[in-house]
Amino acid sequence: MLQLYRNAVSRIAAARTFRTFGPALFKTGDKIPTGLGGLRENSPGNSVDLGLEVASGKYVIVGLPAAFSPACSATHVPGYIKHLPQLKEKGIKQVFVTTVNDPFVTAAWGKSLGVPSDIRIIADTEGTFAKAGGHLFDSKKVFGNDRSVRFAAIVKDGKVVTELVEPDKTGVDVSSAENILKHL
Repeated sequence: MLQLYRNAVSRIAAARTFRTFGPALFKTGDKIPTGLGGLRENSPGNSVDLGLEVASGKYVIVGLPAAFSPACSATHVPGYIKHLPQLKEKGIKQVFVTTVNDPFVTAAWGKSLGVPSDIRIIADTEGTFAKAGGHLFDSKKVFGNDRSVRFAAIVKDGKVVTELVEPDKTGVDVSSAENILKHL
């Protein structure tokens, strides 16, 4: 019991070292902004404008701390792969996974996970998308630089209708595919 308490205290202390940056430019009820720089898919020359990509239809945008990290690779993205048929049945056109990494890393990660074409891994190379959502946090002690908190947003016609952010920034509960399905 004492060890469980110590583990909980350690997790709380570690979570408190994370600091979130800047005001949010989009939250529930807001449009996903267009023209944000630094979003790339598979290579540095392939820019993506998420605001334009999600302008018409229903989408899920998932933010993750890091490609190839244990929770992201073993649970979070595989959950979206597993539940993609149910998401499609609920009208989701595509799932966008964003992470503060370079596009070479995200391309290799997507390939290693066998990500289908209806799930796109987007490198937020400068953290601009995470920052615009108020989701960029100081994780230098864990990941070496600022990263995205773990979140999931349901977007309809460019507007965020539901946003689910992990309370500890890195857990895989409220932003899981299973939980997103409950909100569709």
